[in-house]
Amino acid sequence: MTLAPPEQATRKYDLGFARWVRDNVQGGDKMSMCMQCGMCSGSCPIGTEMDQGPRKLFMMIRAGMKDEVFNSSTIWNCTSCYNCVVRCPRGVPVTYIIQDLAAKAVELGYVKDVENARFAKAFWWSAAKFGRTDERLVTTKYYLSGGLVDFFKKSMGNLKIALGMVKTKRMHIGMPHKIKDTKGLQAILAKAAEIDARKSKGGV
Repeated sequence: MTLAPPEQATRKYDLGFARWVRDNVQGGDKMSMCMQCGMCSGSCPIGTEMDQGPRKLFMMIRAGMKDEVFNSSTIWNCTSCYNCVVRCPRGVPVTYIIQDLAAKAVELGYVKDVENARFAKAFWWSAAKFGRTDERLVTTKYYLSGGLVDFFKKSMGNLKIALGMVKTKRMHIGMPHKIKDTKGLQAILAKAAEIDARKSKGGV
């Protein structure tokens, strides 16, 4: 009896998606240097928590599996430890590619409600507004992004930790701390957004 090969084995490669990643994802132009040695996945401290892992994810990109890549948990589970970047024998910026794939997944509408994305938005809001992160504001904004029920549930669940941080002076009570030159910060962020918008339109 002859067994039929699985669908993945018979799927033809579609380099269109790989070319898109090369041209639109940070570090994507270096992905062609990947020789599938597995050093990245083997070095990842939470590789067992990922559905694919970096090595397989890159092969999926080469195979044109766009939907599977953008729906993979791998792009969200990366903790940015940079073990893969440091140990890659070909110098492929694995972390940067994975991080930007997550950003592109949000931009393209693949992500509707991922906790990592909601936390990242809260974190960035605090950094952009005050020039630094305020644990209280980031946590509050993050908890509220999941709705009032989620807010109260998570707040009560972490109340003991919060009180312990206040008691040991690891978290202050009062107005948020700001950097001195907030106007300068806003000017820098505005310029960065302008450059990013120009690049996305194919400019220099």
